[in-house]
Amino acid sequence: MFVDEVDIQVHAGDGGNGCMAFRREMRVPRGGPSGGDGGVGGSIYLVATLHQNTLVTYRFHPEFKAERGQHGQGSNCTGYNGEDLVLEVPPGTVVYDSTGGDLIQMADLATVGDRVLIARGGRGGRGNAAFATSTNRAPRRTEDGRPGEARVVRLRLKLLADVGLVGFPNAGKSTLISRISAARPKIADYPFTTLTPNLGVVHLDEDRSFVVADVPGLIEGAHEGHGLGTKFLAHLERTKVLVHVVDVSSASNRDPVEDFDVISRELELFAGAGDETAVSLASKPRIIAANKIDALDEPDRLKRLTKHAKKLRVPIFPVSAVTGAGMKELIEAMWREVAERTTSAVG
Repeated sequence: MFVDEVDIQVHAGDGGNGCMAFRREMRVPRGGPSGGDGGVGGSIYLVATLHQNTLVTYRFHPEFKAERGQHGQGSNCTGYNGEDLVLEVPPGTVVYDSTGGDLIQMADLATVGDRVLIARGGRGGRGNAAFATSTNRAPRRTEDGRPGEARVVRLRLKLLADVGLVGFPNAGKSTLISRISAARPKIADYPFTTLTPNLGVVHLDEDRSFVVADVPGLIEGAHEGHGLGTKFLAHLERTKVLVHVVDVSSASNRDPVEDFDVISRELELFAGAGDETAVSLASKPRIIAANKIDALDEPDRLKRLTKHAKKLRVPIFPVSAVTGAGMKELIEAMWREVAERTTSAVG
């Protein structure tokens, strides 16, 4: 099961209470206070790791509490600190504090090893030994440990991919990703066959490879939640290049030029559904994959799309995901765009 958004409740460990004790030994009639401090409660951290690729674990286990600190003891013994709790999430997880209802971003765990503190453990209370003074040598005062932080945290996963495939349902995105990578998504002749994003690694040679994401098909109004809507548009935000897969055959009973314009408009209107980390999808470099040329029965459909693409200065490649025609040229174009963006980012 692919889960990309969950709410979890976290409660850091409470601090241990301070101890009230007095030293009692032979020949030491006034040993004085000897109550130790309480231990610090355990904190809760999130860390990005390759051991996870979805948030499904947290859907069925949404509550987490760290170990509390032990109470102080006599003979000036401080209680043990509570053990920290470390929760693993997939790289690409954005963390929000949603305790008060509003989403406040806490961290963006974009790379493996990124780590964030989401709930701090409570401080341990002081024992009576800490209150001894020159005028109060036998204090009978202690402190209770402070409670650990408690909050509701929302986790949102945004896939890490170099290239994102977009298009209407049944445009052939799943077939295309299965052709160019080892990904094996479900393929069928009905809308919304793909219900969850799929990732595939494309290998050109020993030194060149990139990751492709196939997201579920989009329809008009997707930016408002229609169809599968904004749920999966967010996965395109981290991609460097977008590939519009357009069905140029007449089987869809849709116009390919209109299909391209509708999807482009949805990308432009998408604003992250109130997510302050959302980026403009319309500003990303685009490539058109004019798919299903093996079933092209009206050549004018491809000609009109090609003319429209040239007008917009968007590269277009006639391909067939079924037969493999044009795939080499398309893959090379993807790689050039990815390499250019990667180089500019490093520079």
